[in-house]
Amino acid sequence: MTTSGRDIAYRGFRFPADLATGSRIGLRAGRRGLAPGGAVERLTHPDPDGRTRRYEWGTWTSPPVPVGFAVREVVPSWTADAPAGCWLRAELRGWHGDAPTTGWYALGDWAADETAVRRTSIPGQRDAAARVETDTLLVGDATVTGWQLRMTLLRPEGARRGPVLRTAGAVACGAPPAANAPAHPPATGRGRVLDVPCWSQRLHADRSPNWGGGGDAWCSPTSAAMVLAYWDASPAPRHYAWVRPPGPRPAVVHAARQCYDHAYAGTGNWSFTTAYAGLHGMDAFVTRLRSLTEAEAFVAAGIPLVLSAAYRRGQVPGLDYDTAGHLLVLVGFTSAGDPVLNDPYAPTDDAVRRTVPRDRFEATWQTGSGGMAYVIRPPEVPLPARPAQPNW
Repeated sequence: MTTSGRDIAYRGFRFPADLATGSRIGLRAGRRGLAPGGAVERLTHPDPDGRTRRYEWGTWTSPPVPVGFAVREVVPSWTADAPAGCWLRAELRGWHGDAPTTGWYALGDWAADETAVRRTSIPGQRDAAARVETDTLLVGDATVTGWQLRMTLLRPEGARRGPVLRTAGAVACGAPPAANAPAHPPATGRGRVLDVPCWSQRLHADRSPNWGGGGDAWCSPTSAAMVLAYWDASPAPRHYAWVRPPGPRPAVVHAARQCYDHAYAGTGNWSFTTAYAGLHGMDAFVTRLRSLTEAEAFVAAGIPLVLSAAYRRGQVPGLDYDTAGHLLVLVGFTSAGDPVLNDPYAPTDDAVRRTVPRDRFEATWQTGSGGMAYVIRPPEVPLPARPAQPNW
């Protein structure tokens, strides 16, 4: 498989299959994953109303994951079931050789509902070794050639049910690609377009501004909602019955609310979006791809991808607006190898489907986000064959 040569490595853990890896405290193995049980620990934490609540908790810590190159960034992702009142915290630290080279950094407090905690990234974490920017750990002066992930699962004291961790992992990358890196030739996905529904985020522009400013900013949850609908995994109507009036697409409003990051004040947290997809039975994770050639392998396997790109008006014909960061769905390729996209920023559903020049889009995707992608699929759908340096 042809790639750009950029160093990218993803490692995921699936439970209970990967139970023997890493270490755990206060967690037991259940049929669907890891859950608090046995000799659990206890702590207190304020809820959104400022009241102190007591929780039982347990942790799973991955083994150190060496990647074989100097790491610039690490992004975690996970899927879990979290009953009301339960939540999870994700933490990362850098590693080199046989020892950690950074402290632990919190990459988010996540919950499926917000009765216990507000779903939020953790701002203000910065030192000489590394810093956190919302959903990403950026390495500073530390020598980092690997990472370690710690997941803490919390349930209200005395609760019979708790969160269940089903998957956890992270993607690490090295130096960013050159701005003038050449486009890669079409491969296995040419001539196939997946039947992903076309949904416009801008139909919700005047709705729910308390979640990131309303629909104009909902590219990430709208893209995820389109992919869930493709897999026939949208939330049941009873789960968004609170959306009043229902508007054109209440499932999109539901996704925006469930992906909202209070500290970031937006719906574009990468890890929270894939965690949302996990609530609907999906195996979902964040990774980076080196080229559209790698992306074609997913389309050939029937798996649409959510991609992040940044561009200026006129830079990518067909995407005629400025954006510092935008999520859209790669649904296929023409027979000539040009990408076919579902762009949620279109003004109407009918205008969402767009075909863009391969070289222009690949360049803005790679330089704008380093090839960031959400992979969302049912667990039984196999992934494409992995490259020599696995990034999925």
